[in-house]
Amino acid sequence: MKTLVLGSTSPFRKIILEKLNLPFKCAKPNIDETALIHETPQALVERLAIEKAQAVANNYPHALIIGSDQVAVCDGEILGKPHNFENGVNQLTKFSNKSVIFYTGLCVLDSSSNTIKSLVEPFIVHFNELSPVEIRNYLTAEQPYNCAGSFKSEGLGICLFKKLEGDDPNTLIGLPLIKLVALLKAHGVDVLAKQNIV
Repeated sequence: MKTLVLGSTSPFRKIILEKLNLPFKCAKPNIDETALIHETPQALVERLAIEKAQAVANNYPHALIIGSDQVAVCDGEILGKPHNFENGVNQLTKFSNKSVIFYTGLCVLDSSSNTIKSLVEPFIVHFNELSPVEIRNYLTAEQPYNCAGSFKSEGLGICLFKKLEGDDPNTLIGLPLIKLVALLKAHGVDVLAKQNIV
């Protein structure tokens, strides 16, 4: 099997990928994540997922490289990582009592043939009505400043929601695992066939 490389240093994506029980390496993609003029959220995350995989391909010439990127869209506005408390307050205040769509771009690049398979996976989060005190308490407790949307759904962030709507809860954490298994299979890697079953 070709080397499997996660083109990300996100600890959340690493934990999700470990669920597949396959050996993999992590590599940091250095790319500009700025949206292009008039670029849709779906086009943005798919392009960035591909660019992240391509950015690490030179260091791994015979590998399957996974790229992923995510944004939140609320009232037509694209929102990424908050990076600090104040931006986190602004994002969660905006999300209060609303439904927010998260788009995750996913790409698997075969660096030996430069074959790219990519897709965009949506996931909808329906937020509770959030008071300023609840928002402050949550952000202070979990400090989710490197997470798109200012929350960790796998942690205390679950307290912010009315309902989650999507095919795969891993998508919200940053890596759509069901779709990734399908993309790996399209590249000739059957995840279950690679397990060391005793």
